[in-house]
Amino acid sequence: MDQETAQLLFKEGAIFILLDVPLGTEFGIDYNCWDVGPKFKGVKMIPPGVHFIYYSAKNKEGQVAPRTGFFHEFKQREIILRKWDPLNEDIKAEEANPDVMESYEINKQELDQYLAPYPYDNYKKWVSLTNHITSDLLTSLHAEGMKISSVTALKSEKSDSLSRAADRLKSSEPVRDVSQECQSIKEAESHLSKLQFAPDSSVQYHAIPRKYPAGASPADVTKYSLDSSYALSTMIESCYNNKELLLLGELQISFVCFIIGQVYDGFEQWKKLVSVLSTAQRAVVTYQNLYMQCIKVLYFQLKEIPEDFFVDILSQQNFLTDTLYEFFLNINNEEVSDELRKRGAKFKANLTETFKWDFSREPDEYAPVVVETEIT
Repeated sequence: MDQETAQLLFKEGAIFILLDVPLGTEFGIDYNCWDVGPKFKGVKMIPPGVHFIYYSAKNKEGQVAPRTGFFHEFKQREIILRKWDPLNEDIKAEEANPDVMESYEINKQELDQYLAPYPYDNYKKWVSLTNHITSDLLTSLHAEGMKISSVTALKSEKSDSLSRAADRLKSSEPVRDVSQECQSIKEAESHLSKLQFAPDSSVQYHAIPRKYPAGASPADVTKYSLDSSYALSTMIESCYNNKELLLLGELQISFVCFIIGQVYDGFEQWKKLVSVLSTAQRAVVTYQNLYMQCIKVLYFQLKEIPEDFFVDILSQQNFLTDTLYEFFLNINNEEVSDELRKRGAKFKANLTETFKWDFSREPDEYAPVVVETEIT
């Protein structure tokens, strides 16, 4: 870019300062990732909006630690200061001392040579993958600023056996060798510390409601099970306060957490949301704008994944082709607008051409089952 544009972006853009990062550490923001060099002290010219910052420590042998990241909505001209914690090989927050922050603001020009410029070549791609994510949505999912680890974090609770052992030590009573006394694996496991998922290390995604209302008759249970419109409507009302496009924001958060943050839970939530959207036959008519925008979101997301990614290794069934078969079937409805039907047909043709996916054939799970009976 020309010098005038660069100076304007430096003046108006946000700055993320990261001090004392070891050489070779992987550091990234959005779709851009680097190995830290000797002069690195952060990133400049960050455009306002939601961004995903991530990093991985690296040892002397070049082995990379699991990735950790966090979302942050940068404001115009905002300056964020963080430092590297060598003991925990992690980023720690610095107290926002007004005098320190003011000195960084005054000395931005001197700091400029140590800051990597935000690569605007990938910015349009990032916007297309995150345009429905809002700060309020991140907050509701406990994802604003929270560290998201690609490895499941666990915390232990003190078990009764450990408490008893501690009490015996205090009373000088000999500690029993539990491993010799246990008669089974199950009995031995009961003496171990209980491990639970640490809720502050993963995104708290919204649960998918059940497909049918409480007290539904068997006939209604069958009807609702074939059409997830009730579950989708319930989710839009209770989780997003009737702002249906926020569902696409959660779809984008889960996708970013998986594809960039390398968190498998994000992929699981993404599949659930795609499934409930695809199987909501009546909701397509009610939420036509949601489905217009959903096609855009899925179009940009599917451009970022390998062709055979969704193929199950064991069954060789493609989750996405089976799910989108219903998606296109529901959109091809006379009650929806011509614009939505045309956009759906165009998206379907694009996937067929790009991935060679066949949406004309009914998935095996919908095919009639032939039961052979013996003639007596």
